[in-house]
Formats: sequence, structure tokens, C-alpha cells
Amino acid sequence: MSQVNVYDQLTVTIKETLSNDRGLTGVIFLILSVQFMTAIMLAAAMAPDYDFGAGAISDLGVIAETALLFNVSLAVVGVLNIFGGYLFYRSHGKRWLLAVFTLAGIGALGAAAFPLDTGGLHSLFALMAFVFFNLEAIGSATWLSGMMRAVSVLAGVVGLVFIVLMILGDAGNTAAFGPINHGGTERMMVYPVMIWMIALAGYLLGISSRPDATIQSND
Repeated sequence: MSQVNVYDQLTVTIKETLSNDRGLTGVIFLILSVQFMTAIMLAAAMAPDYDFGAGAISDLGVIAETALLFNVSLAVVGVLNIFGGYLFYRSHGKRWLLAVFTLAGIGALGAAAFPLDTGGLHSLFALMAFVFFNLEAIGSATWLSGMMRAVSVLAGVVGLVFIVLMILGDAGNTAAFGPINHGGTERMMVYPVMIWMIALAGYLLGISSRPDATIQSND
């Protein structure tokens, strides 16, 4: 009987730990997405003569009035995505998905450390962030269920489609931008996945209140 009690207590402890991790992960992802969406909207409003349609989001990182706000916010995105991705890993146990979150975070940190006016390094890190943030949405669908799984796939696919359109447009085929121009196309690479992350945060906060939720096994 005492052995059974020990196992029961261990099971409860594991479930409570997972529940706490999921709740904290949700808070981190919520802070990440909300602060970044807020920062780029404020920066776009503050930057003198900023062209929302034609301008790149990264332009906000080299305009004197907005550079500090944008680059610090982007660095916070990188740090929180890596930390939150690790806590999320403790729930899903998928090492490859942890790697995707880490690479997305490194991309954001690199893009913040090397602003647009530094040249090729910024473009490399920015593309890395764009690609892997959208891949983490698709990858997370392998652990999620129901409508949240569908939303994850949709957000990631939309972002990847617009990444392709951005590459085509920047290569000279400006028709790929369509009526939303360069700035709108770039935002469609970012906004859907940030909104997805807010939804994921709510999902994780919701299941964190259910300590009896199924424990996922490692892949």
C-alpha cells in the first residue's frame, strides 16, 4: 500500500509540474507576442514619414526615433521564444520542435543585434526568424488537438506562403506583392504567427488549470 501511495504521489507531482510549466509557457508566449505587436505598431506611428505600405518592418530598427524600441522588443522576442520553447518542450518532449523554437529565437536575436543598415547579416537572421517562427506554428500542431491544431497549421502555412511571395518580390517580380505592397507582404509573414502565439498562450493557460491532462511522451 505504501508503494502505491508513493507512485500516486509521484504521479500527482509530475502532473502539477507539467501544469505549472504550461501555465508559465502560456504567460511567456503571451508577453512575447503582445509586446512585439504593440512595439511595431507604436514604432510605425512614431517614425517620421514611415511608409506603412512600402516600408519594411526592419526599417523601424534603423530610424533614430524608433530604433531602440524596435530592436529591444525584437531581442525580447528572441529570448522569450527560446525560454518559452524550452518550457513547452517539457510538455511535448519533441527535441526537433525545441530546435525549431531555438532557431527562431536565434534569428530574432541576430536580426536585433544586426539592424537593417548592417547589410547581409540582418537579412540572413531575419529570414531565419521568419521561416522558423512559422515552422514552429506548424510543428506545434503535432502536439495540439482540435481547432487549435487547425489554427496552428493555417497560421504557419499563411506565413510561409507570404515568405515565398516576399522572396519573389525582392528578386524583382514586384507583382508578387500584390496590392498590399512590400510592407503588407512582410506583415503577413509576421502577424498571423504572432496572433497564433496569443491563441497558443490561451490554450496553454487553459489546460494548465487541468492537472489531469494527458502527459505527452517523448519522441
